[in-house]
Amino acid sequence: MLKEFREFVMRGNVLDLAVAVIIGVAFGQIITSLVDDILMPLIGLLMGGVDFSGLAFTVGNAVVTWGNFIQAIVDFLIVAIIIFLIVKAANSLERKEKDVPPEAPTTKDCAFCYTTIPIKATRCPNCTSEL
Repeated sequence: MLKEFREFVMRGNVLDLAVAVIIGVAFGQIITSLVDDILMPLIGLLMGGVDFSGLAFTVGNAVVTWGNFIQAIVDFLIVAIIIFLIVKAANSLERKEKDVPPEAPTTKDCAFCYTTIPIKATRCPNCTSEL
C-alpha cells in the first residue's frame, strides 16, 4: 500500500498540481497585498476616504458588519480584474509564439535506404540511389 501511495504521489499530475497550488497561494498573497496596500488606499482617496469596513448594525447582541462584506466584494472584483488582465497578457504572448512559422527542413530521408541526407541532395551518399 505504501508503494502504491508513493507511485500515486510521484506521478506528474499530482506533483504539477501541488506546485500549482503552492504558486497560486504565493501569487494570491501578492495580489492581496497589491489590493489592500496599494489600490484600496488610492481608491479610498479618490472616493473621499470612504471605508466600507466600519459599516455595521446591531441586532440584539449580534453585530452585523455588512461593510466588511462590501469590502470583500470590492476586493474580489479588483483581484478578478487583475488576474483577468494577467491571463489575457499571457494568452496574447502564447498566441504570438504559436504564430511564428516553423523553420524549413534542412534534411530529408532517402526513399531507398532511409538515412538522413541534406534536402538539396540529388543522390544518396550511402546507397548511391538517385533521388
